[in-house]
Amino acid sequence: MHTTLASAAELAARLDDPAWIIVDVRHDLAQPERWGEAQYRAAHLPGARFAHLDADLSAPKTGRNGRHPLPTPEHCVALFGRLGIEAGRQVVAYDQGSGMFASRLWWMLRWLGHDAVAVLDGGFAAWQRAGLPTTDVVPDPRPARFVPVRSAAAIAAATVDAAAIEAALAAGTLTLVDARAPERFRGEVEPLDPVAGHIPGSRNRPFAANVGADGIFKPAGALRAEYAALLAGRPLDSVVHLCGSGVTACHNLLAMEIAGMSGSRLYPGSWSEWCADPARPVARGN
Repeated sequence: MHTTLASAAELAARLDDPAWIIVDVRHDLAQPERWGEAQYRAAHLPGARFAHLDADLSAPKTGRNGRHPLPTPEHCVALFGRLGIEAGRQVVAYDQGSGMFASRLWWMLRWLGHDAVAVLDGGFAAWQRAGLPTTDVVPDPRPARFVPVRSAAAIAAATVDAAAIEAALAAGTLTLVDARAPERFRGEVEPLDPVAGHIPGSRNRPFAANVGADGIFKPAGALRAEYAALLAGRPLDSVVHLCGSGVTACHNLLAMEIAGMSGSRLYPGSWSEWCADPARPVARGN
């Protein structure tokens, strides 16, 4: 069972295995409506089905719940069933490269207890570099019955909301790790949200630091050393990951899982939800 990453060679060897399901989640934040699906329809991995970040992997926006609100477990159950995912199936998700969007689906499946899910290391770019086959044939997957295996309490405990973060700020009981680029974290630029800056006390770990220039994840030992230095002895169950909208935060969750550092949580609303309330504190700089 693959629970974190699958290489292009490993996936290529299982293309004809009906127990493996491939999901294409390519996306472009600058062209959110059509780019990913257009790329998928032009060429994708054989047998891959498509999931859209906004339409499938996010809930409706209210203007105060972030740019990519986390769907309800009930929505996820229906989505995974439509994709043909059920117990005993190995899922591999991919995007155009480093896994910044594929890791969202990885986390959502694990959130409900489906551990047999991995991200294609290096994504579609790595698949193409290896000269592996693509197709424009869109499959018609057989719907399945997806059943969560985590309890409702465990599902609820995997995330932290804004109120819990506000309550923990003074006591310092949570270790907030922000996956955005350093210049966004410092508040020097903000291309997507109306307010620049970060939640006071946050530590910056850009998700791009998890991979090399080729989009391939760093070795587990290197990730473990880097996250250990970042956390400086803080307990893993105090760690809460965030980013701009709860998507690339999942990349850091995946990196910590690769490093053997399980137990951290996700703030799904992330900065885009936090800054929607002008009463919440904002920090800038390092």
